[in-house]
Amino acid sequence: MKRSSFTATLLAAFLLLQAHGCKQKPAAEEETMPIETYGATTAEEEPAPPPDTKFMAWQYVKDTIEKFEPHEMSWNRDLLDDRQKAALWHLVEASRLMDEIFLRQVSLRNAQIRTDLEKSDDPAAEDLLHLFGIMAGPYNRLEHNKPFINVPNKRKGATFYPGNMTKDEFEEWIAGNPDVEESFRGPFHVIRRTEEKRLVAVPYSREYAEWLEPAAEHLREAAALVDNPSLARYLESRADAFGSNDYFQSDMDWVNVKDHTLDVTIGPYEVYEDELLGYKAAFESYVCLRDPEQSRELEKIKEYLPAMEENLPIPEEHQNKKRGAKSPVAVVDLIYSAGDAKAGVQTLAFNLPNDETVREHPEGGAKKVILRNMMNGKFDAIMTKISPMVTTPEQVEKVTFDQFFGHTLMHEISHSLGPGTIVKDGEETEVSRELKELYPTIEEAKADTLGMYNSIYLVEQGFFDPGIRESVYITFMAGTFRSVRFGANEAHAKANIIIFNYLVEKGAYQDDGGGRFRVDMDEIDGAVRDLAHDLLMLEATGDYEGSRSFIEKYGTMSPTMEALVDAINDADIPVDIEPVFDLEGIEKPEEEATGEDDAASSG
Repeated sequence: MKRSSFTATLLAAFLLLQAHGCKQKPAAEEETMPIETYGATTAEEEPAPPPDTKFMAWQYVKDTIEKFEPHEMSWNRDLLDDRQKAALWHLVEASRLMDEIFLRQVSLRNAQIRTDLEKSDDPAAEDLLHLFGIMAGPYNRLEHNKPFINVPNKRKGATFYPGNMTKDEFEEWIAGNPDVEESFRGPFHVIRRTEEKRLVAVPYSREYAEWLEPAAEHLREAAALVDNPSLARYLESRADAFGSNDYFQSDMDWVNVKDHTLDVTIGPYEVYEDELLGYKAAFESYVCLRDPEQSRELEKIKEYLPAMEENLPIPEEHQNKKRGAKSPVAVVDLIYSAGDAKAGVQTLAFNLPNDETVREHPEGGAKKVILRNMMNGKFDAIMTKISPMVTTPEQVEKVTFDQFFGHTLMHEISHSLGPGTIVKDGEETEVSRELKELYPTIEEAKADTLGMYNSIYLVEQGFFDPGIRESVYITFMAGTFRSVRFGANEAHAKANIIIFNYLVEKGAYQDDGGGRFRVDMDEIDGAVRDLAHDLLMLEATGDYEGSRSFIEKYGTMSPTMEALVDAINDADIPVDIEPVFDLEGIEKPEEEATGEDDAASSG
């Protein structure tokens, strides 16, 4: 198909898709479909829709884009010297390669769709390309991954598995070939089907070598430019991991980076994109500027981690006393993000790595990174507008940025608490392996609930001011209505729906009869403790069926919540922010650019 007619087909197919309410024909297995067809409908098969339908379709795209308010990610470039700025250029280039990998992890069609939208001379393609960039593909992540271009429905397993592979086939293959279990369930192998119909595990280092090899070179170049030995060590070992597919040492090195200005997190981490089994990690990157003073102040919290573990409302045998003592906290301003990190809703903070062998190692642990400029943007653009709509007048003044920030911090700390490695049926295993695709939702609900529970514990211990108690609970409740707009199937949104419904059932959240909610300060402590217990025990026992029942019971919006969310949407409050990265002056190091120019001229 010629490029011009192909683009016309793509745009017409998009319009037809919208005209028919985005109803899809059954999704074919992606690996077997001709990539240039995208979906089943073509311009030759059906006529273009009338102009008014076209307007509705383009309005849908524009309306979706407008749900993301552009926000400039400001940072203090004066803190970097020339060598650090040269290193930053290499880190951004390595991050761009994470974008390329992640696009292909989402869908095999993504690269082709992007290319054709970029080359299209149809002005309407510009908006499609913009939305494609926000969503990292042709699926609206705010609406259950609904396609906004005529492509088959997004596969639950993304491209980590063969499109027609079922959970049962996966489990049966492992049962018949137990030697493959580690690679099949591990986070750093894709599963492919051979011509002989056998399932095989392919390491990420081979599957994505085209992008990992140059990314590793950029990391090594950056390592040679930074003056901090611990950061250089991490960049070198992460470059090695891209080739070896063994991420343990580089994860250990990442946890132990200290006294640094540039803060870098790059590689395969979160498993949210794998909605089939919840095993496979997606590539992402965060390049940040660390605030040493605020980071140092918050690191005092880690002294309380053993006591917080002992204070969890579960029997002692289920508490995790093996987690590594190191639990650094970094408050940073985001300079650049890529891959899974910037797909759809933007990350506020993260707690990594997810590898329990690193978390439980005596010299390991988990690091919590708080994206301060991202938090400022979200609070100003969204929280200040939502809070008066959902919170009773006498409580809305208790919604504060300090507690928006504070709960985010405690949420990330709480990811490091509770069951990790467990024993089930006499065998040692991990919570994530037992809960499979349900794990992200249960874990996010646990972390949010413990974020409140542990904040109150630190109030009782005198670390936090006792005056914040009401603000802890009220700010979180108001923030629930920010998070549930991310899409009901998104792990953080689903977790917030679960918490809200549970606390309503317990009488801790009460409808004032006028469409707003209040926190009952007499009931909230006990209700949060009960919820923390229930979620922790689901993890401690590796209870897949119990988790599914719990999600089914509490994981659907009530009519009252839906009405409030509709009112927020009608008020044109953005769902999230779209980061605008400020890379002015961050250019390719002069010596490298000159060397390439010389080589080109001598050829």
